[in-house]
Amino acid sequence: QVQLVESGGGLVQAGGSLRLSCAASGSGFSINVMGWYRQAPGKQRELVATVNTGGMTNYADSVKGRFTISRDNAKNTVLLQMNSLKPEDTAVYYCYAFRLSRNYWGQGTQVTVSS
Repeated sequence: QVQLVESGGGLVQAGGSLRLSCAASGSGFSINVMGWYRQAPGKQRELVATVNTGGMTNYADSVKGRFTISRDNAKNTVLLQMNSLKPEDTAVYYCYAFRLSRNYWGQGTQVTVSS
């Protein structure tokens, strides 16, 4: 089992920055993939960014050049630095982990970007 706890959401003006963090516990050994998804009201959950144990990253086109994902394998933590935020980035952001063919999700943290 893997438990994921997010922090760092909040309210920010357009053009501002926020950093999300997620800590995984209960794993015992490394998690293959960690990352972030988001879900806006009335929309499906969508990929934001992921990173594997080798440091290979994957970003949604909508956040490339603005968001940066990083992880600490030893601590099983993942960070999402979000810059140049836009109102369309408003959503609940969920931490994600993939380990031993199972998906795990955090409880979500709200990010609201005002125009």
